[in-house]
Amino acid sequence: MAEFRWFGHTCFRLRAREATIVTDPVGRGGGYSLPKNTPADLITVSRNGIVATGLDGLKTEATIVRGPGEYEIHDVFVTGIRTYRNDTQDTARQHNTVYLIEVEGMVVGHLGHLDHVLGEEQAQAMANVDILLIPVGGGGALEPDAAAEVVAQIAPKLVIPMRYATGQGDRELKGVEPFCKELGVEVPAPEEKLTIRQSELGEAIRVVTLQPAG
Repeated sequence: MAEFRWFGHTCFRLRAREATIVTDPVGRGGGYSLPKNTPADLITVSRNGIVATGLDGLKTEATIVRGPGEYEIHDVFVTGIRTYRNDTQDTARQHNTVYLIEVEGMVVGHLGHLDHVLGEEQAQAMANVDILLIPVGGGGALEPDAAAEVVAQIAPKLVIPMRYATGQGDRELKGVEPFCKELGVEVPAPEEKLTIRQSELGEAIRVVTLQPAG
């Protein structure tokens, strides 16, 4: 059984049998924050510079993964896939890392700050994703229509939107509604957390929204 909590922006805490994983830790300010002394075994960073203050809130000797490659940490298999900001390959500043995290018999895909639809090779590398954490609010990451296209490329079983405007933060971004409209689904009521087993994943794509914690 895996438990997902969202702390705003691109930051999630994923608790599983194997380990506790935090993605892109958020710092204090801007409406979002991690609780002080949040424990973690593994931290993934999708883009350099976005977690400088967020790491201060973690009470941990966690392993930090910051880029492409294949890793096995605390019995968790992690694959980092390089993408490029603005779909260009000109400078190191443009890098974004997508992570595939294997826990509890499921593959979780965290797209970080991806801002373009996937190339054929990238889409194939992510074809086994069960649960997709995807930015949907634009403003330097995927716009709602592009986010819906990426969902179609990957065809996950469950989608959790991130990095969109909420009452707590990211107010300059679009809300989750345009993304849901592009997918042709009703906007689901936000849940405090999601707890799910592999056996509970259905065949049809399901969208879950989470209430920012912290």
